[in-house]
Amino acid sequence: MILDASIQVSPEKEKDQKYIKNEIRKSLQAKGRRVNMDEAQVVIEKRSVDARHKNIKIFLKCKVYIGEKAPAASDALPVWKHADSRRTVAIIGSGPAGLFAALALLEHGVRSVIIERGNEARERKRDIAEISTKGIVGQDSNYCFGEGGAGTFSDGKLYTRSDKRGNLPQILRIFNYFGADPAILTAAHPHIGTDKLPAIIEAMRKKIEELGSTFMFSTRCTGLVTKEVNGRKTVCAVRTENTKTGEQKEIPADAVLLATGHSAVDIYRMLADIEPQSLQAKGFAVGVRVEHPRKLIDSIQYHGDAGMAQRLGAAEYRITSQQDGRGVYSFCMCPGGFIVPSATAAGQIVINGMSAAGRNSAWSNAAIVVETHPEDIPAEWQQKAVAAGCPDLAGLLWRTWLEEETCRQGDGRQKAPAQRLLDFMKRKDSTSLPASSYAPGLVASRLDEWLPEQIERRLRTAFVEFDTKMNGYLSPDALIVASETRTSTPVRILRDKESGESPVLGRLYPAGEGSGYSGGIVSSAMDGIAQAQKIIQTLG
Repeated sequence: MILDASIQVSPEKEKDQKYIKNEIRKSLQAKGRRVNMDEAQVVIEKRSVDARHKNIKIFLKCKVYIGEKAPAASDALPVWKHADSRRTVAIIGSGPAGLFAALALLEHGVRSVIIERGNEARERKRDIAEISTKGIVGQDSNYCFGEGGAGTFSDGKLYTRSDKRGNLPQILRIFNYFGADPAILTAAHPHIGTDKLPAIIEAMRKKIEELGSTFMFSTRCTGLVTKEVNGRKTVCAVRTENTKTGEQKEIPADAVLLATGHSAVDIYRMLADIEPQSLQAKGFAVGVRVEHPRKLIDSIQYHGDAGMAQRLGAAEYRITSQQDGRGVYSFCMCPGGFIVPSATAAGQIVINGMSAAGRNSAWSNAAIVVETHPEDIPAEWQQKAVAAGCPDLAGLLWRTWLEEETCRQGDGRQKAPAQRLLDFMKRKDSTSLPASSYAPGLVASRLDEWLPEQIERRLRTAFVEFDTKMNGYLSPDALIVASETRTSTPVRILRDKESGESPVLGRLYPAGEGSGYSGGIVSSAMDGIAQAQKIIQTLG
């Protein structure tokens, strides 16, 4: 017999197994179920924390197994087969969409060739170190490009609001199988940590290789080879160039899964040249990173209880507002984390956030971004996009301009422009800046003067509202750092809802964040799996 039970406990009682079982017994008894808990196995399916009030509660959703053995997480893993050579799928990009698509294809024994412009995770660490220590951004291997994609060197957040689009528990089980902490299987907001992710991604890659698929690192996609099939332009191969040797190849493929992420500007331009109708402008979000001392956010969220952070970990927050018809909201909140440089070319500054598994740095940060619609893009960039032959690239051109302007407002390399939050609100110079987690360093700058007006204005009014919801948010020690521009892509790569293919380029299957249909590790993994399944249906 298997029964469901939900209970709430205090943080002090969460580890008391006898107490937990007694609370479950009382919960089941209230439903008319009398159970001998000494004979029961309890599996916690979901754990969440409610810190909205002073009396903090932990909610546990449980399965109670009576007279039968509780299943292990590995029991529900997919069965991966060794690939045969009859069919080959080229996967461009080794982020979550690409990796999980490769695994999904192996459930059917279909071979993939994963083409990744960046380096393997271990070598990629050296590339990333040069950004912080020397201000040098490698255009092909950086925080965004390389083995595992942008997610490898991030907080490793594994929660999503799009869980109806795929099998979320299965994705968590797969991450656990490859080395993630079992806690991700039950946490309401699971995360892995940037210190753990590279080894997990490497283990995933080795499994894919062991089963007969191939990785091509330091290999950039430079074009798509097409032919006419039944009067339709159809992709049949991928042109590549090795970024270290310059060697050029054509990789034949029965289908191509395009999973290049939201930062691959050259891919959007390549598609605009091949077939402009393959693209569509979409909304995205632009803003800043706000960094506070971690103790301050912990105090606000835990209602001044200094010991609660030791029991529950660094505090998270999620906050939203509506300002003049556009949402202003927190994104990628990193408790006990760091602000990191995420540009993909020299002359740009792009910032992001990450945390180690312990979430134990002295700071907590979050992107605070403003919803931006295609019609919000200034006319100058709309006209430039038209002149370039693809009006749908306007948001991409404007985003690139803002990233370059941010660099100009910094030191011209990777020192980022920053301002005290209160100085931003008062429209004044910051004569000094507080200590920050951002390793390349900061340059004091009047963000209130040069950020795009529609962004700056909405941020200012939203911050006032945020302070009413989180008393102390407008702190003298709070810092804003520019610019956060890559929460999602400003361009969607169109695809047919039923077949998953591009409507104008047959056998091309856009997937993941770069396609504009997902955002984050889990939703991208789900999307990669779904697109791989559509490829299987096509190939038969």
